[in-house]
Amino acid sequence: MADGYTPKILVLATEKCAYPGADAVGKAHLEYPSEVFILRVLSPVLFPEDFYLRAYSKGIDGIIIASCGSDCPYHGAYERLAKRIDDLTLHMKDGGLDIERIRLTAICTVCIKAFLKEIAEMEENLIRLGPVDHSLAETLRTESRQRLQFSGRLGLAGNSATAERVAL
Repeated sequence: MADGYTPKILVLATEKCAYPGADAVGKAHLEYPSEVFILRVLSPVLFPEDFYLRAYSKGIDGIIIASCGSDCPYHGAYERLAKRIDDLTLHMKDGGLDIERIRLTAICTVCIKAFLKEIAEMEENLIRLGPVDHSLAETLRTESRQRLQFSGRLGLAGNSATAERVAL
C-alpha cells in the first residue's frame, strides 16, 4: 500500500454500552488513530443499509458497529441489527466490496482494551486492503436503495447525511 494512507474508521457506538467504553479510553488518556470518528447512537439498528454504503462512498474506509450485543435494552434490536448486517455483507460480497470493512462487535461500558483492540484490528485490515473504491460503494448504494424502495423497507434514509458529514 502507498505510504501515507491513513484509513478513516467510523465507529457507531451505542449510548448505553459502547460509547461509555470509548469514553473510558479518553478518560484513561489512551490513544487511538486520529482518523477514527466515533458517533454516539441510541441503537445502530436505526441505520439502514444505505447509511453504511453511503459512508463508504463518501470516504469512510471501515465501519465498526460497537453495540450492546445481547444485552441491548431495546427488545429485539440486536437481532434485527445482526440480520441487517448479514444482509449488508452479502450485498457487499456479491458486489465486490470487501466485507472486512465492516464489523459488528459488543463493547461494554468498561471494555477499554476490547475497544482499542477492535480499532487496531480494523486499522490493520484496512491498511492491508487499501482505500475503499468509492465508485463501487456508490453503485452498491444505488442498487441497495432501489431494492429497498421496491420492497418498501428503506427505513431512516435521513441518517445518510451524517455519514457524509463525517466522511468529509
